Amino acid sequence: MADAVSIFMSIGLSEQKAKETLKNEALSSTLKKAIEQAQGLLGSACIDKTAGTLLYNMVTRLKDLNRLSFLTEYIITRKITSELQLSAALDFLKSDPQENLDRLEFEATCGVGVVVTPEQIEDAVELIIRKHKDQLLAERYHFNMGILMGEARTALKWADGKIVKNEVDMQVLHFLGPKTEADLEKKPKVYFYCLRFFVPHTYPFSTETVLVRIWCKPWELGLLMVNKFHKPGENYKTEGYVVTPNTMTLLKKHLEETGGQVRTRFPPEPNGILHIGHAKAINFNFGFAKANNGICFLRYDDTNPEKEEEKYFTAIREMVEWLGDYINRGEELKGHNVPPSPWRERPVEESLLLFDRMRKGMFAEGEVTLRMKMVMEDGKMDPVAYRIKYTPHHRTGDTWCIYPTYDYTHCLCDSIENITHSLCTKEFQSRRSSYFWLCNALDVYCPVQWEYGRLNLTYTVVSKRKIIKLVETAIVRDWDDPRLFTLTALRRRGFPPQAINNFCARVGVTVAQTTMEPHLLEACVREVLNDTAPRAMAVLEPLKVTITNLPTNAQEVRVPDFPANEAKGSHVVPFSNTIFIEQSDFREKGYKRLTPDQPVGLRHAGYVISVQRVIKDGCGNVCELEVSCASSDSVEKPKAFIQWVSDPLQCEVRLYERLFLHKNPEDPAEVPAGFLSDINPYSITMIESALVDRSVGKAKVFDKFQFERVGYFSVDPDSTSEKLVFNRTVTLKEDPGKI
Repeated sequence: MADAVSIFMSIGLSEQKAKETLKNEALSSTLKKAIEQAQGLLGSACIDKTAGTLLYNMVTRLKDLNRLSFLTEYIITRKITSELQLSAALDFLKSDPQENLDRLEFEATCGVGVVVTPEQIEDAVELIIRKHKDQLLAERYHFNMGILMGEARTALKWADGKIVKNEVDMQVLHFLGPKTEADLEKKPKVYFYCLRFFVPHTYPFSTETVLVRIWCKPWELGLLMVNKFHKPGENYKTEGYVVTPNTMTLLKKHLEETGGQVRTRFPPEPNGILHIGHAKAINFNFGFAKANNGICFLRYDDTNPEKEEEKYFTAIREMVEWLGDYINRGEELKGHNVPPSPWRERPVEESLLLFDRMRKGMFAEGEVTLRMKMVMEDGKMDPVAYRIKYTPHHRTGDTWCIYPTYDYTHCLCDSIENITHSLCTKEFQSRRSSYFWLCNALDVYCPVQWEYGRLNLTYTVVSKRKIIKLVETAIVRDWDDPRLFTLTALRRRGFPPQAINNFCARVGVTVAQTTMEPHLLEACVREVLNDTAPRAMAVLEPLKVTITNLPTNAQEVRVPDFPANEAKGSHVVPFSNTIFIEQSDFREKGYKRLTPDQPVGLRHAGYVISVQRVIKDGCGNVCELEVSCASSDSVEKPKAFIQWVSDPLQCEVRLYERLFLHKNPEDPAEVPAGFLSDINPYSITMIESALVDRSVGKAKVFDKFQFERVGYFSVDPDSTSEKLVFNRTVTLKEDPGKI
């Protein structure tokens, strides 16, 4: 095993990733073959990290293993050098399974031999900006820059996407100049929702849906729904509601006790951490109640002591409160789809006697159950009401050995709490008949159950069992690993609760299941953080710069916390003749930022710097610059301004990408080897010696900042008094490649 780990690490995999790969026998066997073939082609030379990454990604995605040596050769001989080319190659092989493929056609399809120069990128972007010149001048920075990026990527298919994006940004800045106050004003937002509402069709429970298109603001969503749901006390007007001789009396009593108040509930199971899908349920239940001046109960569906822990109870309440809702706590104490019982006609008296013996612990677990005598909506019969569990409950210990099921307790707790609208996801529609049946059999107030579609995200898993597997295999650290989409993970990554709530409102409520892309959630995060995260300057990959002629009176610079609204405050940062800039902001030739022939402005400092001397180390790498400075007022305006730090704090920065390589990691058609084989080996990058200005020195855990020109960041709980740790929440702009 140690030899195999070393082999995998030799191509650039981390030790953890190498060990994880070994757990998948088919994947590790194929990867070994690819490495052996690569080494046969290279001889004594090593496989560099770029080629190693491509080999790994190729092996995880290649369907036809007969093409393994063919693609390995193209990667090792540097004919395929990027992920974009590899994807094109895999798509070609999938669509052309012939044994003797046309190599010329293959190479043309994959961009083999195509070299895109900086000059070609510059010229192509210039043409695109010229094409949209009039609209850009009219709309300025309110223009949809994604159009430019889309056309540039089409024109420059095989160019590096990041270089293209930088070129677009630089040419737009050069064309329009810096943003004015008017550019920074936000356009009023109007949101589009598709809501499906129940429409009567056939008795008793069938429904069809009508698509209603509505333009509204997010917070108005709950108000829209009230027009479609029944009013408190008018349960009987709902299609399929079962009316008994005592229904109207019970509804009258219900109204007397509630005063006509809308009541909902959120009943999670305390056997895991809430995720983004739960956020929709929280927003719908609490939001609908709040929009109608009602109340929502947080109730725990603690029906199985084998799977529940106190930490989950605490985390659930904490996350609900974090999302900004006010709660009243109640508790709810499952068996569905069980085979028919041969004891269905047993006398009531005998069943009661056996139930008492169950309570006293006179049967083994699984030996007997108490069932309800009824036929459910989907034809299933007699759901379980009580079963035996000898596992101690995390709160009541071994006081009880019988536990009620969801089907027995859910409707009764709703009744006891006088719930008006029991809102649940679509998979519970088949339980509606047992819900009505039990309330009516016991002659108690019967609420109305309404169903809506679940919310899912691509490029992730939210199943508790699968997240536990990710934790157990050390792919992620815990339930709050920032690459997950649990609510604790999103909080740790720096997602504001307002952004999650806004996202849920924009998704809306439908009967059908909703699957969304993560970038839509990230867009909501950017909107909130743009208004709430104070600015700071940070350098992730520092390059030392010595200013040879800095005036002696230049010792500090005042920086606005929010440049678009300087009234919101500012902070002071040191400014000396030694500063640090990003390595990527300097090139020796052909660049829009700092070069030996092109000066650049320092953000907020009021100075423009020009390169006087480039200092290199023994390997020829640039390690320091000597520059001269001039006041911004005394020289021509530079093409670009860059961030910098002086006398900075050293910090750790963690950059996150998608955890999975495929959109649907749980789909066997996309990932035949299972979701654990689909892990992105570069989902986290840790930069241990980043530099940040001293204004963040007193930041607390979960404080959020915009590091200018870098992204939005949040303080991680791993931070200490000696060293801060920052998680990148989202990039400053949406990556077109992720849309």
